[in-house]
Amino acid sequence: MAKSAELYKNILVIEDNHAILDVITLILQSEAYKVSGLSKSADMLEHIEAFKPDLIILDIMLPDADGRVLLKELRSLEKTKDIPVLMISARYTQQNIQHGEHKPNGFLAKPFDIDDLLDRIEGILAGQHYD
Repeated sequence: MAKSAELYKNILVIEDNHAILDVITLILQSEAYKVSGLSKSADMLEHIEAFKPDLIILDIMLPDADGRVLLKELRSLEKTKDIPVLMISARYTQQNIQHGEHKPNGFLAKPFDIDDLLDRIEGILAGQHYD
């Protein structure tokens, strides 16, 4: 029996490093996710409205915004407050990250292992929350 379209999850990746964005996109597409990428936050809300992501992978250090501020914005809007967010960062680690009042559903420090990324995504999509 063929997979129904419902099984394919949409993942929005917001990452300013094009090499990392390309790698994440290729990996997720190879796992049958539908992927859309942004290199800055400027059109994030319009993009979310159009793409309807099941999960957002959000870099903390973006050229035009801090990912933690964007997370706060997402959590404060009715239409985006329930979208799971996996934050990634080259600057911070699990030990020194300060999320503020809004915590993402998960966090990975770069460079991360591909299997860790996929495990974390599958876990978050299944409803798990990683502190």
